[in-house]
Amino acid sequence: MADPKQLYEAILKGDANSAKSIAEKSLRAGEDPDKLVYRFMIPAMDEVGRRFENNEYFVPELLISARAMKGALAIIQPKLVNQGAKSAGEVVIGTVAGDLHDIGKNLVAAILEGGGFTIHDLGVDVSAEKFLSAVDEHRPNVVAMSALLTTTMPVMKEVVESLQGNGLRDKVKVLVGGAPVTRQFAEEIGADGYSDNAAGALREARRWAAG
Repeated sequence: MADPKQLYEAILKGDANSAKSIAEKSLRAGEDPDKLVYRFMIPAMDEVGRRFENNEYFVPELLISARAMKGALAIIQPKLVNQGAKSAGEVVIGTVAGDLHDIGKNLVAAILEGGGFTIHDLGVDVSAEKFLSAVDEHRPNVVAMSALLTTTMPVMKEVVESLQGNGLRDKVKVLVGGAPVTRQFAEEIGADGYSDNAAGALREARRWAAG
């Protein structure tokens, strides 16, 4: 019988095969899927984020831990749905139009999902119109935008203005990030927040969802 506590260690180490195996065996043994997520998986991703911020982990470690978490979550998710488990909140995320970079965006999405959020990932090269449509459809707590090219950063402002013009701005928090993006830029375009790493994005999303 698998010890569900080992799920925490498997995610922390980025051992995707073990994480999935432990999740499967724990469910077969009758473990509560909600307990697996909130007692072991989310705390593991929180620790990964802490280590990243303290320069104990770097992007490769973050990515493999996120992959392990996603593998285990894919097994547990159907059980959570059947139980009617409540999400921590909903996030629409994407890389803005003209930009095809997705590593940073994928990392933030994975960390947010590991933190209990429902993710609507729009992918890359996402126009202001597509962000607007997704916000209108899903009514998320947060819309998160990423840009790696300075030439695509103005799209973030377009999204904020589109939300404002369509009466949705006060219904969602806007988070921006990416290598060229700064806190000053976030403030200038009217975003609610900025983060230069995935752990910070999770912290902001939790703060807003709780509020």
